[in-house]
Amino acid sequence: MAALFSMVNPWASVFGILGNIISFLVFLAPIPTFLRVYRKKSTEGFSSVPYVVALFSCALWILYGLVKTNSSPLLTINAFGCVVESAYILMYLIYAPKAARLRTLASFLLLNVAAFSLIVAVTVFLVPQPNRVKVLGSVCLAFSMAVFVAPLSVIFVVIKTKSAEYMPFSLSFFLTLSAVAWFFYGLFTKDIYVTLPNVGGFFFGIAQMTLYFCYRKPGTSALVLPTSIDDAADTAAAAEEAADQAVAEASASSHPAVAMLTVSTLPVLAELQKMELEIGTPTPRRGYIKAF
Repeated sequence: MAALFSMVNPWASVFGILGNIISFLVFLAPIPTFLRVYRKKSTEGFSSVPYVVALFSCALWILYGLVKTNSSPLLTINAFGCVVESAYILMYLIYAPKAARLRTLASFLLLNVAAFSLIVAVTVFLVPQPNRVKVLGSVCLAFSMAVFVAPLSVIFVVIKTKSAEYMPFSLSFFLTLSAVAWFFYGLFTKDIYVTLPNVGGFFFGIAQMTLYFCYRKPGTSALVLPTSIDDAADTAAAAEEAADQAVAEASASSHPAVAMLTVSTLPVLAELQKMELEIGTPTPRRGYIKAF
């Protein structure tokens, strides 16, 4: 923690540490999804796109932090993000069916190997040293802004269905806090490439929380009493299955932009889109990723 704090710019250090703590929690948000995957020994149709994109985003910000120097908060949280997202992808590859596994490997090689290697090569061999921070910062900014459309998909779903079922309030709240922390970190370090993406992240977070209160539906489902022991067993099994699916779908739809949340999160984890993801099991709803 000492490496993250500097008396030269204490406010930047404070918000950098705060951003690390909140983003740490956001990165761990998909754990319920992968506990379900481990328990069921199946990915059940979940998409790996948010995790592949989140890994790419973290790698980009690490490269930016290394080139810029004196960016310990960016390096620490994105290094943690790389480890976590890699673990998610590995577990996905273990339990996904062959077709989904091949798609995941293809997207990983294309984005995290080919595209990232190209960016590194261009930065090192073609861009003069004085311009590297500007070029890499512009790439990170463009990538983060591009994924801003990710939260739009879940917002449209909420408005269309008039239900906030697939937009957990806690996730939107922490993503908004993360955007605020990283915005002030960028502001105090005079880093426009960190500041700008999180302006959008803040407003998207506020919009999501507002929609949640507009469309949330308190539990009002009628209680149907079973008429036999068999009915009771069926009802209990159905309720347990519905609860498991709801948790998994909420977790899948929440990640990151994930997403993906490091510095440009609601853009990053997020996900990074306009890549719309299928969330949940067979239900063809769309989710968002979180990003930094």
